[in-house]
Amino acid sequence: MEAMKLVEFDLKQTLTRLVSHIFGDGLDIRWVDCYFPFTHPSFEMEINFHGEWLEVLGCGVMEQQLVNSAGAHDRIGWAFGLGLERLAMILYDIPDIRLFWSEDERFLKQFRVSDINQHVKFQPFSKYPAVINDISFWLPSENYIENDFYDLVRTIGGDLVERVDLIDKFKHPKTHKISHCYRITYRHMERTLSQREVRHVHQAVQEATVQLLGVEGRF
Repeated sequence: MEAMKLVEFDLKQTLTRLVSHIFGDGLDIRWVDCYFPFTHPSFEMEINFHGEWLEVLGCGVMEQQLVNSAGAHDRIGWAFGLGLERLAMILYDIPDIRLFWSEDERFLKQFRVSDINQHVKFQPFSKYPAVINDISFWLPSENYIENDFYDLVRTIGGDLVERVDLIDKFKHPKTHKISHCYRITYRHMERTLSQREVRHVHQAVQEATVQLLGVEGRF
């Protein structure tokens, strides 16, 4: 247990220095307990950037059985994973992750710089109009993880999903049940979407959310 605490301390200190190097000193950081299948304990790091808490990486102390299977029986260690695209989105104010796979010259030319340390801020350009639909539901009494919902929307909506935002929380005064309302922005990179075709995707999201996450729909 003492060794695990030392590893946890090393993990947090190292990753704090990493993120401070990227975003600058004086950054507000918090650690959120979470679950990953190959680490325990596990954490997500969130930073307060421009007044908003953002999750930037996941990490944890590696399960000893996994370490042993690699032949390192006398070692303990930690692991982490971060999304480079998400970090770039935050640093350069890029609103849509799909732009990283774009061949649009209006996007690419903004990042052709002579000095890698040169400050760059993404300048948005006109795109096809978005179609916005909201979804709200009562959370199950336990085991609801918000990131699971985001992943589910991305899995079903694919490249049509531009962003997912939690826009409202409500706690029923009598039942104490909690409701979340999310706003899903759909946008095609190459043409205008119709509400009709988005409706099919949105209904699939609603059905999967109920079936897979155990929520009670309010739609």
